Amino acid sequence: MRIVSLLPSATETLFALGLDEEVVGVSHECDFPPAAKTRRSVVRSRLPKDATPPEINRLVREHVERGESIYAVDGEILEELAPDLILTQDLCHVCAATPDELGAALAHISKQPEVLSLDPRDLGDVWRDILWIGECTGRRERAQMFVERIGERLASIEEEAGPLEPRPRVAVLEWLQPFYVGGHWVPEMVYRAGGVDVLGKAKQPSHVVSMEEIVSVRPEFLFIAPCGYNAEQARAEYLSLTFPEEWRSIPAVREGRVFALDANSYVSRPAGRLVTGIEAMAKAMHPSMTVRAKADLAVLPVRSAERGSRSAGAASA
Repeated sequence: MRIVSLLPSATETLFALGLDEEVVGVSHECDFPPAAKTRRSVVRSRLPKDATPPEINRLVREHVERGESIYAVDGEILEELAPDLILTQDLCHVCAATPDELGAALAHISKQPEVLSLDPRDLGDVWRDILWIGECTGRRERAQMFVERIGERLASIEEEAGPLEPRPRVAVLEWLQPFYVGGHWVPEMVYRAGGVDVLGKAKQPSHVVSMEEIVSVRPEFLFIAPCGYNAEQARAEYLSLTFPEEWRSIPAVREGRVFALDANSYVSRPAGRLVTGIEAMAKAMHPSMTVRAKADLAVLPVRSAERGSRSAGAASA
């Protein structure tokens, strides 16, 4: 079977299921495992590489409002690769090529592949999609074993975090200029880690919030997890911003409980490594928990971004 994946999360799952040799094409953002970067890219972004976060937000919004994709699918490369199966999604047009963009490319190739659209809205859907990929690629048993191992790790977290009361108030920032809070599976991740998300809406898309809204809900823990960023990049961007005096009234900021998360690996991509993201959140909120050591690599403490006189969220006002 020849497979093209237009999703970093699907590519990650395909490799986890031992389908390395079958993956012949990927998107430009498929970077895990490292071997994925050696596959031919069939997607390119229409956004400038040097765009700033506010510019990215503006350009994405303009493309979406015009009904245009920010990604282009190369039909000529698809023709050359002749895939039997293409994995895509219709959940978020900011995260991958739209079905219309893919359909336009497929209209001009001679061999029509099967197209599998993965559109998870919560963690249950993410685990279901792993099984679905396994079913469609002849890796059913391996997919079942993979999901069972995830379940064991989740059960271990729940055993320690579940009884803890009261649950701390948490906000997860998916973008900083302007402020976005994570949706879909992110509030469930927070809950499974032993907290309660005070701004995100489960099974709903991420959405813009103002700085005033963040201040008003008084989160006790603040996770900085810009979509597409690793923990170092997230920390660096947060530290580059300036904030007004009221930002320091947030309990998480005042008490040094702001953490940068590796969203690119463990939060924004709906694949098996979300369980590591849950472990990282749990470890940050409940340091005494005995969670896996890998969680240490996913989260970094942020200490000194309370300074300044101007709102970092001015663009969201």
